[in-house]
Amino acid sequence: MDCKYFGECGACRVYEDGYEVQLNEKVQINKERFSPYFDGDISVYKSLDEHYRARSEFKIWHSDDEISYAMNHIDKKGVVLIEECPQVNEYIAELMPKLLSAIQKHEIGFKLFGADFLSASSGEIVVSLLYHRALDEAWQKKATEIAEDLNIYIIGRSRKQKVVIGQDYVTETLHVNSDVYKFKHIENSFTQPNPRVNEQMIVWASDRFSDTKNDLLELYCGAGNFTIPFAKKFNKVLATEISKSSINAAKENMLLNQVENIEFVRMSVEDFVGALDGVREYRRMKDIDINSYNINSVFVDPPRSGMGEYSCKFVSRYDHIVYISCNPLTLLDDLEILCQTHQVTDMALFDQFPYTHHVEMGVKLIKKDLK
Repeated sequence: MDCKYFGECGACRVYEDGYEVQLNEKVQINKERFSPYFDGDISVYKSLDEHYRARSEFKIWHSDDEISYAMNHIDKKGVVLIEECPQVNEYIAELMPKLLSAIQKHEIGFKLFGADFLSASSGEIVVSLLYHRALDEAWQKKATEIAEDLNIYIIGRSRKQKVVIGQDYVTETLHVNSDVYKFKHIENSFTQPNPRVNEQMIVWASDRFSDTKNDLLELYCGAGNFTIPFAKKFNKVLATEISKSSINAAKENMLLNQVENIEFVRMSVEDFVGALDGVREYRRMKDIDINSYNINSVFVDPPRSGMGEYSCKFVSRYDHIVYISCNPLTLLDDLEILCQTHQVTDMALFDQFPYTHHVEMGVKLIKKDLK
């Protein structure tokens, strides 16, 4: 990727020597980092070199009567005004200057401070425009004209206000081995930003369950990104997530893909363990016959904070664990606990965020007494 803002824009913090050199450095760092638990080869899954992000957020900067996109400076010295961003996919890149021009032409830039883009691989786009003022009917009329002219959806957001023009989601298509899945990605909710690497993560994680059977338990399931493809591998899947909006999206995505063998439950890990162990009863579990499940495999994709001791001790009950981590440091902490009972048999590195220090790691663990 060639970007004229390298060294200034804080979106890319590693930019010297090219993509392959940077990726190799990430691999070597993590090979050494996880050497106490795994001495085999780490599988590496690359990103596209440019136009890899389907989700991106920009500041809107005002200078006299002109507005510009802006990003934080790499040294946190104010902002960098930008005209383009080669990180974002081609659809967002093409839209960015057109949208800015339309906002100025229709005069809806007053107290606008941010623009968030969410795109599907088909080119379907939702743009969230963020304001420090209430949005009235005049704004809605002008924004509707822009949405129609640019063939996009627009969400206007201000304090305690959300104005939807068209719809607040895009429908993404993911290819997992020979299967095709569709997912509704809702504005202002978590989605994987790099769809092509996301596909590789799903394939890798799914293949790690090739030697398992029976039923699957998934914690931190989000909107079903992994859950729905996994359903093909197991008799039944029980998946938990604490976010109400994510659970609602997961249920919609299950219907969208005509999958019927998943039960989604909105519960924290702590509450779910309490229900499983009969510590107390929960209304959200009343229609689920937990005794009908034969679970010996668990999948986890926790937040950056990792799982922590409580959750690690719980998943250690199961024979097979597949863990996707967006933070290698908290994964390292969790492995210290998990490897008391389990052995790491496989690892992968997924480069979702080129030109940064961030990586996602995949780990397969098997209970030691099965080896």
